[in-house]
Amino acid sequence: MRNASPSRPLPTVIASLAFAFSLLPATCVVATDHASAQEAERSFRFNISPNGYPPYLISDNGKQSGIMWDVVTEIADRLDYRVIAEKVPRKRVDQMLVEGYIDATTRAKEWTDNPDQFAFTDPIVDIEEVLFVPKNSNLEFEVPEDLFSLTVVTHLGYHYPALEPHFASGKIRRFDVSRDKDMFRYVLHGDEMDAAVADQLVGRWILRNENMQNEFRTSSAKLSQYGFRLMLRKDWASFANAFNRELEAMRENGELDKILANYR
Repeated sequence: MRNASPSRPLPTVIASLAFAFSLLPATCVVATDHASAQEAERSFRFNISPNGYPPYLISDNGKQSGIMWDVVTEIADRLDYRVIAEKVPRKRVDQMLVEGYIDATTRAKEWTDNPDQFAFTDPIVDIEEVLFVPKNSNLEFEVPEDLFSLTVVTHLGYHYPALEPHFASGKIRRFDVSRDKDMFRYVLHGDEMDAAVADQLVGRWILRNENMQNEFRTSSAKLSQYGFRLMLRKDWASFANAFNRELEAMRENGELDKILANYR
């Protein structure tokens, strides 16, 4: 029977392992690093804002949904990206996008101070600002002059180009509210509030969820109409192009309409 070989000292073992690893092709290490980089690149950090923007972006107990979320996640999956929801306050979005903390946010070009700094997708859906008028009101809106001497409830901090000159002159009175859903209660129960200005889909979503859908009608005339799309950093321009191709396919085959129907 042969005697067992004595154990080698630990430093000798470590040195042997180090020598063995040094003989591995450098491409193995490079390939591992490259794979890790590729995996990181397949993440798409999408800003949904702290409170969302129903029905476009909805955050409920950690679960995300909404028109924009559903479209983005569907297309990202087709492009082999994993969407990560980020909650960035509106005032910090542009800077955090430039700095690379997030990759995209929802935006209309017209709402952006320096749109040339960013890449944009094609519009996913239109934002249509209309008047929400109590059903028992005689108000008929076609042009801003129809609102002279009246008070409209508006969202605090929002800009309404068609009405701003008349707000400034005092011909139309503006009453600001910080939360969208409170606008409609002010119109119904406030003193001398005549109508609310809101995006058509947002307003209908709120009224349906607050069981107030039979209390209001909407104006046929629009105050504004903007394409709601993704705003990305310039280095994501190729992603935007690929996104546009998939979006057009969804528009043509009816998938986009099905998503919109879920939130109307």
